[in-house]
Amino acid sequence: MARDKPEAAAEAEATPERSYREQLDFLNPIAQPLASRKLTRKLYKCIRKAAKHKQIRRGVKEVQKFINKGEKGITVLAGDTLPIDVYCHIPIMCEDRSLPYAYVPSKSDLGAAAGSKRPTCVIMIKPHEEYQETYDECLEEVSALPLPL
Repeated sequence: MARDKPEAAAEAEATPERSYREQLDFLNPIAQPLASRKLTRKLYKCIRKAAKHKQIRRGVKEVQKFINKGEKGITVLAGDTLPIDVYCHIPIMCEDRSLPYAYVPSKSDLGAAAGSKRPTCVIMIKPHEEYQETYDECLEEVSALPLPL
């Protein structure tokens, strides 16, 4: 157990964490509406809770499939995904079906919040009674964000 701590510290040093402000430098031009720092933290917290209960959809193909099937939830997109052609149709699909969506600055943080070591560019959070309060809070704030023109 004592061995794990130095290894974890070495990993943390190898991949320095960027602040929210630094992550904004790598955003795509289409990353609107962008979640604030506070809302980003709330979304990550909600994603972590949803992942524990297996109530998330991860990845472009899976999210797209379930949006088409009519599943409800909050769609969270990573703002630093390149090329943007990979997922630029997802916000349009969400708007057509009146689903709330928001961008967060980092795909690696989005993947980590979902409990994965891989970066993820799109996640859909489905509602569940175990974390309903957090979900409703996020839903209200994401819905209040202004949509792009």
